[in-house]
Amino acid sequence: MNILVLGGGGREHALVWKLKQSPRVEKIWCAPGNGGIAADAECVAIDAGDVEAVVALAEKIQPDLTVVGPELPLVNGLTDAFRQRNWAVVGPSQQAAQLEGSKVFSKEFLQRHRIPTAKMYGAFDSPEEIYEALNSVKFPVVIKADGLCAGKGVFLAPDFSAAKDFVERVMEKNEFGPGGNRILLEETLEGEELSFIILTDGKRYAPLVPTRDHKRVFDGNQGPNTGGMGAYSTDELLPERLRETVRSVIVEPTLQGLASDGIPYQGFLYIGLMLAKSGPRVLEFNCRLGDPEAQAILARIDFDLAEVLSDVAAGHLDSSKLRWKTGASACVVLTSGGYPGEFETGKKIDGLTAAERITSVMVLHAGTKLAGDAVVTSGGRVLGVTASAASLKAALISAYEAAARIHFDRMHYRKDIGAQATGLRAAGD
Repeated sequence: MNILVLGGGGREHALVWKLKQSPRVEKIWCAPGNGGIAADAECVAIDAGDVEAVVALAEKIQPDLTVVGPELPLVNGLTDAFRQRNWAVVGPSQQAAQLEGSKVFSKEFLQRHRIPTAKMYGAFDSPEEIYEALNSVKFPVVIKADGLCAGKGVFLAPDFSAAKDFVERVMEKNEFGPGGNRILLEETLEGEELSFIILTDGKRYAPLVPTRDHKRVFDGNQGPNTGGMGAYSTDELLPERLRETVRSVIVEPTLQGLASDGIPYQGFLYIGLMLAKSGPRVLEFNCRLGDPEAQAILARIDFDLAEVLSDVAAGHLDSSKLRWKTGASACVVLTSGGYPGEFETGKKIDGLTAAERITSVMVLHAGTKLAGDAVVTSGGRVLGVTASAASLKAALISAYEAAARIHFDRMHYRKDIGAQATGLRAAGD
């Protein structure tokens, strides 16, 4: 098989890393890829969200399978263009991708099919409407930009002043572009968050191992939201009884709701959950693997990913093929100083080889590029130091030992990934 992977972040490096291990795979292209992916695949410098450019590339290289990593190509209708040409592709249609592309669409879908979620106070098109509505909500309140905002469009506002500041940034200063043209207000849910991701061929589905992400930029869940500062996976995250509740109350009604709405869904479906006292509630949908959840999930794979994804594209998913390593995995994200705000790029990265000498550690690249013989930073989230082990504690110790061997100017990372689950003190304390 020859495979095309779309995207250039840590999730895509994880996909390329696992696909390359398949004896079925002869060649992998990645568009646009990054400095780390270049060691495992042929990188093609095109924008993954540019449907015409990707179609032209596929016509040229004729991949046997295309795997879509990020959300933008899905929202832009890339898979529809591929399926019109009978090309094998993993990813939902443009219509189905509205579950991620529009928070309003997603919320109305959840309400229509009576799937447990937070109460919505309303959706608003102007700052003035929101300021008026804020006078009658219970704080803290959740504010969501309707469109795509790279994981930064959700804010938990403790009071009116903080809410007004966020709305001004989104709607008046246009910080998130068109993704912030509409805003939702929701009640705040309390509990533990969990990422529950499934793989479906449109008829059958298979759950992946559970993961937990860490969104805030600083230790102790402080600071602004990011695309994700780290994640871990262990089966203890989701006891069997709760797993069955999630499947029967959320996963299956979601898939049945999509079918009854005439929206076929194929690919990865990420269900962001809040494990509230009253039961699991849906926070959000993503129409692809999470990032950095993908790094933690793929580290636990014990099956041929290329074979399973090829089955999905053909409409023949066999859930019995999905086997998982016991134990746990963890991913610690190293970021540029200043992220998720302004940051500098072009910083030389040292210590990558030393980090990967640690057993069961893989350094997955996100915001990197090659500059001659050097690897330099090119984004906010730079690397995902990923480790697997027999226990979560052992995986975290390995990941943090590897992270400590890496250096670039103003490098930042959270020291408390998984600490709440293990009782570990923050790394370095």
